[in-house]
Order: sequence, then C-alpha cells, then structure tokens
Amino acid sequence: MAFRDHFARVAADYARFRPDYPAALFDWLAEVAPRRESAWDCGCGSGQAALPLAARFARVVATDISLGQLGCAPALEGVSFCAAAAAAVPLAAATVDLVTVAQALHWFDLDAFATEVRRVLVPGGVLAAWTYGLPELEDPEMATTIGSFIDETLGPFWPSEISQVLGGYASIDLPFAEVQPPRFEMTVSWTLPRFLAFVRTWSGVEC
Repeated sequence: MAFRDHFARVAADYARFRPDYPAALFDWLAEVAPRRESAWDCGCGSGQAALPLAARFARVVATDISLGQLGCAPALEGVSFCAAAAAAVPLAAATVDLVTVAQALHWFDLDAFATEVRRVLVPGGVLAAWTYGLPELEDPEMATTIGSFIDETLGPFWPSEISQVLGGYASIDLPFAEVQPPRFEMTVSWTLPRFLAFVRTWSGVEC
C-alpha cells in the first residue's frame, strides 16, 4: 500500500488537540495482557496512547511511518519512538505482551500487519485496536451543523478508509480470537475554538 501522510501538515496540532483515551481502557489492557513487560504501540502518531501505556508497562516501543507525527512526540521515560511500517517493526520475535493500534488500523495493510503481530507477540499476548469515530455533540443545533459539514462539505474529501472508522471497525476481520471488552466512552467538554482546532486535524480537512 502506498503511504500518504494525511497529517504531516497538522502534526503539531494533532499532538496538541487530539483527545485523550480513557484511563479505564489502559487499566483493562494491563489486566488482560499476560505480563506488563513490553508493549508495541503501532501507528502511534505523536504518542497519544504511548503515554498511558508507559505508566503500565515496563517498556513501550511506539512506531509510526510518519516522520512529521514522530517529530511532535514528547520525550517519555520508558518509551522508544521509531519510524517503522506496521509490517516491519524492529522487535524480536515473541517479545511483546500487548500490541495496540489507536485510531490507525484503517491505514494498514492488514494481512502484513497480522503477520507481524503473530511474530512479535508472546504466547497469550493481546492485540487491541480501537477507533472513536466522529463526534456526538450534546447541543442539537451544533450537532446538525457539524453533521452537515461532515457529510456534505467534507464528503468528497474523506479518504476511502474513513468508512471503516464510521463503522467502528466492524468490517475489519483479523485472524485472531476475539475477546469481548467492556464499554469505554470518551467524553470531553471543549470550547468552540478548541473543538474546531480538533476538526482541523481530520484527514478529510487536510486531504
């Protein structure tokens, strides 16, 4: 698959304005992983999942193919950031307890990625991939306005992969046994300028 970096021009804003994932998610992942020695955060962007992983795992390797994104990642104790494709990570076989993919699985060559996951995971290791889709707003008028912007204004400009995000990854089939997770929610309270800063980091806006 040819790589197209949708976020290079907004990498700094991506690091600043993307929302945080719920702490309960990482607590649960630490519980279901066979050990808390090593985690691989694939498609790490600028480290949104790497930071909470580092608080729960002794070693985190965070990889991304986007040099722009990696350049905006903070220095984190216990985290090694490096440029690598999802199908070729610089990790030894059978050394990783947990593989995470936060809001990035739809960009991968899934067959090649699954092969690499099999190679690096320890027996009983866990792969966790998630996406948060598009926002649901409490204010009805704002929700209507944003819905129109997403569907009509941005419609022609979304990368085709966004359909997998909108479907909550339900259409993605990976060759691993599934574990039913608890329900996790992301809730934020933002000003309008803060919300619009987030919107400007979408792949459909910076296409």
